[in-house]
Amino acid sequence: MAKVSISANRATDKTIRAIDRKRERERRKMFRTAKDHSEPLAAKLVQRLIDREIIEASSVTKIKQSIVDQLQKLPHLEDFDLQMKIAPIRTLVQDPNIVSLYLTQYVVEDLINHPDILDVFGDDLDVYRAIDSVLRVLRPQ
Repeated sequence: MAKVSISANRATDKTIRAIDRKRERERRKMFRTAKDHSEPLAAKLVQRLIDREIIEASSVTKIKQSIVDQLQKLPHLEDFDLQMKIAPIRTLVQDPNIVSLYLTQYVVEDLINHPDILDVFGDDLDVYRAIDSVLRVLRPQ
Protein backbone atom coordinates (compact mmCIF):
# COMPACT_ATOMS: atom_id res chain seq x y z
CA MET A 1 0.00 0.00 0.00
CA ALA A 2 1.36 3.37 -1.00
CA LYS A 3 1.98 5.96 1.65
CA VAL A 4 0.03 9.20 1.22
CA SER A 5 2.35 12.14 1.13
CA ILE A 6 1.16 15.24 2.95
CA SER A 7 3.07 18.29 1.94
CA ALA A 8 3.53 21.17 4.34
CA ASN A 9 2.16 23.60 1.78
CA ARG A 10 -1.04 21.62 1.31
CA ALA A 11 -1.64 21.39 5.05
CA THR A 12 -0.90 25.07 5.50
CA ASP A 13 -3.24 26.05 2.66
CA LYS A 14 -5.99 23.89 4.12
CA THR A 15 -5.57 25.52 7.52
CA ILE A 16 -5.59 29.02 6.05
CA ARG A 17 -8.75 28.29 4.06
CA ALA A 18 -10.44 26.95 7.20
CA ILE A 19 -9.53 30.08 9.15
CA ASP A 20 -10.78 32.30 6.31
CA ARG A 21 -14.09 30.41 6.16
CA LYS A 22 -14.54 30.78 9.91
CA ARG A 23 -13.84 34.52 9.80
CA GLU A 24 -16.25 34.97 6.89
CA ARG A 25 -19.01 33.10 8.76
CA GLU A 26 -18.42 35.24 11.86
CA ARG A 27 -18.51 38.41 9.77
CA ARG A 28 -21.76 37.43 8.06
CA LYS A 29 -23.30 36.60 11.44
CA MET A 30 -22.20 39.98 12.84
CA PHE A 31 -23.76 41.77 9.85
CA ARG A 32 -27.06 39.87 10.20
CA THR A 33 -27.19 40.54 13.94
CA ALA A 34 -26.46 44.23 13.37
CA LYS A 35 -29.26 44.38 10.81
CA ASP A 36 -31.72 42.48 13.00
CA HIS A 37 -31.04 44.71 16.03
CA SER A 38 -30.39 47.96 14.17
CA GLU A 39 -32.93 50.09 16.05
CA PRO A 40 -31.73 49.45 19.63
CA LEU A 41 -28.07 49.42 18.56
CA ALA A 42 -28.43 52.75 16.77
CA ALA A 43 -30.23 54.33 19.73
CA LYS A 44 -27.54 53.15 22.14
CA LEU A 45 -24.77 54.15 19.74
CA VAL A 46 -26.02 57.69 19.17
CA GLN A 47 -26.51 58.14 22.91
CA ARG A 48 -22.96 56.92 23.57
CA LEU A 49 -21.52 59.28 20.95
CA ILE A 50 -23.38 62.20 22.52
CA ASP A 51 -22.46 61.19 26.09
CA ARG A 52 -18.78 60.92 25.23
CA GLU A 53 -19.05 64.27 23.42
CA ILE A 54 -17.97 62.79 20.09
CA ILE A 55 -20.87 64.32 18.17
CA GLU A 56 -23.04 67.35 18.67
CA ALA A 57 -26.37 67.13 16.86
CA SER A 58 -29.48 69.23 16.42
CA SER A 59 -31.76 66.24 15.70
CA VAL A 60 -30.90 63.00 17.44
CA THR A 61 -33.71 61.08 15.71
CA LYS A 62 -32.40 61.88 12.22
CA ILE A 63 -28.88 60.87 13.21
CA LYS A 64 -30.23 57.66 14.72
CA GLN A 65 -32.12 56.92 11.50
CA SER A 66 -28.97 57.40 9.40
CA ILE A 67 -27.12 54.92 11.67
CA VAL A 68 -30.03 52.47 11.35
CA ASP A 69 -29.80 52.80 7.56
CA GLN A 70 -26.08 51.97 7.66
CA LEU A 71 -26.65 48.93 9.87
CA GLN A 72 -29.48 47.75 7.61
CA LYS A 73 -27.35 47.85 4.49
CA LEU A 74 -24.26 46.12 5.98
CA PRO A 75 -25.23 42.55 4.91
CA HIS A 76 -25.85 43.75 1.35
CA LEU A 77 -22.54 45.55 0.84
CA GLU A 78 -20.10 44.15 -1.67
CA ASP A 79 -16.81 43.09 -0.10
CA PHE A 80 -14.91 45.54 -2.31
CA ASP A 81 -17.06 48.48 -1.16
CA LEU A 82 -16.64 47.49 2.48
CA GLN A 83 -12.86 47.17 2.15
CA MET A 84 -12.61 50.51 0.35
CA LYS A 85 -14.65 52.19 3.08
CA ILE A 86 -12.53 50.91 5.96
CA ALA A 87 -9.16 51.08 4.18
CA PRO A 88 -8.04 54.43 5.69
CA ILE A 89 -8.49 53.17 9.27
CA ARG A 90 -7.90 49.43 8.91
CA THR A 91 -4.78 49.56 11.10
CA LEU A 92 -6.33 51.73 13.81
CA VAL A 93 -6.44 48.91 16.37
CA GLN A 94 -4.88 45.46 16.66
CA ASP A 95 -7.95 43.20 16.32
CA PRO A 96 -10.72 45.44 14.98
CA ASN A 97 -14.44 44.81 14.91
CA ILE A 98 -15.31 45.26 11.24
CA VAL A 99 -18.74 46.74 12.01
CA SER A 100 -17.15 49.25 14.38
CA LEU A 101 -14.54 50.14 11.75
CA TYR A 102 -17.23 50.65 9.13
CA LEU A 103 -19.33 52.90 11.37
CA THR A 104 -16.26 54.80 12.55
CA GLN A 105 -15.38 55.62 8.98
CA TYR A 106 -19.03 56.50 8.30
CA VAL A 107 -19.07 58.96 11.23
CA VAL A 108 -15.72 60.50 10.32
CA GLU A 109 -16.27 60.68 6.57
CA ASP A 110 -20.01 60.88 5.84
CA LEU A 111 -22.00 61.70 8.97
CA ILE A 112 -19.91 64.81 9.53
CA ASN A 113 -21.61 66.27 6.43
CA HIS A 114 -25.13 65.46 7.67
CA PRO A 115 -27.20 68.65 8.02
CA ASP A 116 -28.18 67.81 11.61
CA ILE A 117 -24.59 67.27 12.82
CA LEU A 118 -23.19 70.42 14.35
CA ASP A 119 -19.71 69.04 14.97
CA VAL A 120 -17.67 65.86 15.43
CA PHE A 121 -14.97 65.90 18.10
CA GLY A 122 -12.01 63.61 18.77
CA ASP A 123 -9.74 61.61 16.55
CA ASP A 124 -10.48 58.35 14.74
CA LEU A 125 -9.43 56.23 17.72
CA ASP A 126 -11.78 58.08 20.10
CA VAL A 127 -14.67 57.59 17.68
CA TYR A 128 -13.79 53.90 17.21
CA ARG A 129 -13.61 53.26 20.95
CA ALA A 130 -17.00 54.90 21.55
CA ILE A 131 -18.60 52.92 18.74
CA ASP A 132 -16.93 49.64 19.69
CA SER A 133 -18.03 50.01 23.31
CA VAL A 134 -21.59 49.54 22.01
CA LEU A 135 -20.99 47.16 19.11
CA ARG A 136 -18.65 44.71 20.83
CA VAL A 137 -21.78 42.68 21.71
CA LEU A 138 -21.94 41.67 18.03
CA ARG A 139 -18.64 39.86 18.19
CA PRO A 140 -18.74 36.12 18.75
CA GLN A 141 -16.96 34.99 21.88
